[in-house]
Amino acid sequence: MRHLFLPLVLSAAALPAWAAEPMIEAAAARQSGGGWSVSVTLSHPDTGWEHFADGWRVLDMAGNELGLRVLAHPHEHEQPFTRSLSGVQIPEGTAQVQIQARCQIDGWSESTYALSLP
Repeated sequence: MRHLFLPLVLSAAALPAWAAEPMIEAAAARQSGGGWSVSVTLSHPDTGWEHFADGWRVLDMAGNELGLRVLAHPHEHEQPFTRSLSGVQIPEGTAQVQIQARCQIDGWSESTYALSLP
């Protein structure tokens, strides 16, 4: 039986290491001038310039992008962290939007955060 265990260990070691996707911890929006200001708090196990959360976007409920916030550097010593985006054009009468985060290696998160608008 022991000889079957070693190949299982070796084959598991060959699998790619999946990193945790960026998680939206909180979000808020307020009307500001002719658009909306959206603030997003996210967490991600940033390891430095090689692997970090590099953006988030505001989507309508159909998945259309309304705004994009690029994160230009890692936040490995600041977790979770909050960044804002101003001037987001959200159509009048919209009650809810989605926030989706991105990691420079793994791409856009599969999950989104539903944000009800005030």
